[in-house]
Amino acid sequence: MKKSKICFIGSGNMTRSIVSGLVKSGYPTKLIETTNPSVEKLNAMQADFGVNVSHDNVAACYSANIIVLSVKPQMMETVCNKLSHLDLSEKLIITIAAGIPANRYQDYFKQPVKVVRTMPNTPTQIGIGVTGIFADESISESEKLECEQIMQTGGEVVWVNKESELNQVIALAGSSPAYFFMFVESMLDAAEKMNVPADKARLMVQQAALGAAEMVKQNPDLTAAQLRENVTSKGGTTAQAIKTFEEGGLRQLVDSAMQNCVKRAEEMEKLF
Repeated sequence: MKKSKICFIGSGNMTRSIVSGLVKSGYPTKLIETTNPSVEKLNAMQADFGVNVSHDNVAACYSANIIVLSVKPQMMETVCNKLSHLDLSEKLIITIAAGIPANRYQDYFKQPVKVVRTMPNTPTQIGIGVTGIFADESISESEKLECEQIMQTGGEVVWVNKESELNQVIALAGSSPAYFFMFVESMLDAAEKMNVPADKARLMVQQAALGAAEMVKQNPDLTAAQLRENVTSKGGTTAQAIKTFEEGGLRQLVDSAMQNCVKRAEEMEKLF
């Protein structure tokens, strides 16, 4: 991996996950700097990863080759405006924010900038996430590769050809861990009503979820439907549970949820 100096604006969970992956991969800590208004967060970044920290976004970005914008969408314009007097023409901007199109950053920075949009999900914090990436024609192949290598430290990467496809990434990957957490939560609620001890219920449910995901991964030639059918004996207990889900409209509910996720992402693009 090329060793550029990287500045992360924002030191929240996503920054921590990416920095953690970089450090574990052997990336020099002297080439990583994170910024944040919070002394507590900066102290934690320095103590946990040994990277440079700063309260000064301008100074940190001045000496960086790559700037990773990891702040909330509603804060993005303000953060970028304060950096607009820097010459950013030779710097690569990587953004981790839903709802802000790449061309909007030209306005935020008040100058032409090279922007790569990424959409990681929270499992990148433990190295098994997935990140959607979009780059337009202004980004060189070497810059694309460098961005990919940075994001791969948190798991898999998926390139999209059109920026609009990032909204689909949000529905399929960015937001989807919450879907599974909700399903686990529902199962644990049901277990509580069955008077199953909480610790035993959690162990069984989390292991079932982990095992199911791993079976999908290790059996690429089998469809999800085939894997489900392999568990479902005709007239058995699993069949009854599946029948209940089907009668309750689970498939339609999932479809509506994902469509609404995409719709909300499209709406957010008009807000910033």
